[in-house]
Amino acid sequence: MQLETGKEKQGDKKVTMKIGSRVFDTEHHSYIMGILNVTPDSFSDGGKWSDVDRAVRHAQDMAAEGASIIDVGGESTRPGHSQISDEEEIARVVPCIEAIKRCMDIPVSIDSYKPGVIEAALKAGADMVNDIWGLKYDPECARLIARYDVPCCLMHNRRDGVYRDFLPDMLEDLRQTLAIAASAGIRKEQIILDPGIGFAKNQEQNLTAIRELRRLRELGFPVLLAVSRKSVIGNVLQLPAEQRVEGTVALSVIGVERGASFLRVHDVKENYRAIKMAEAVISCTGKEEEKEHETSFSG
Repeated sequence: MQLETGKEKQGDKKVTMKIGSRVFDTEHHSYIMGILNVTPDSFSDGGKWSDVDRAVRHAQDMAAEGASIIDVGGESTRPGHSQISDEEEIARVVPCIEAIKRCMDIPVSIDSYKPGVIEAALKAGADMVNDIWGLKYDPECARLIARYDVPCCLMHNRRDGVYRDFLPDMLEDLRQTLAIAASAGIRKEQIILDPGIGFAKNQEQNLTAIRELRRLRELGFPVLLAVSRKSVIGNVLQLPAEQRVEGTVALSVIGVERGASFLRVHDVKENYRAIKMAEAVISCTGKEEEKEHETSFSG
């Protein structure tokens, strides 16, 4: 399913990205990426989908509710998480990816920053790489993405949260990521950018990154917003992760209004419905009203 967005149109020109077998119009539409964590310790849904059969059923449910991409992750990246070995992460994600690709025609993204895991996932059928380190954890990631010629979501992140001037520094960090991608031979049309909400940012910086999402669009690439159930919501609403659906929906709507082409969420149905309703308003041209107004004064 796809959602019509309020992004500024450039005539009838389409800016498209092919992910797996599907073509995404990232200039005029927004799409939902459904989160599938096959981990025992994710901050929000750890352990719920670690069984392959349950994971596949959940992927099917998310697709039926409006997800256009399934993002499979095998290591929790919550604050204070413990890194696991490549072997353990591969054992979690590869059977899940293979099972999804056997029974569903939907693009699958691998959520990892480790070259060994990424290559195993791509060989298993993954169509896209979602790298939370924006190619800065290991340069081999960039070479792998270029070699397999797959789309990638490159997230803003850094090892410390110390900034001289937050927004310009964040944009400069992303330009560095883009330079790494170009040097490795990753095609521009294969790149999505993510502001990295919840990573190396305090509450005010997270809110600023969301508010200024259009600044990321100015870099010339589609943007993915991933805020689902995160602490940026919990800090405002003072609610635990499982009660942050409404806060997520609110930020998804704001994200689309500010140009996000992709929304990465846990609760697909709620976000899909809210975004579709919001976009009906955003994309309304008012032409019918103008026509009726003109007719009332004719004759």
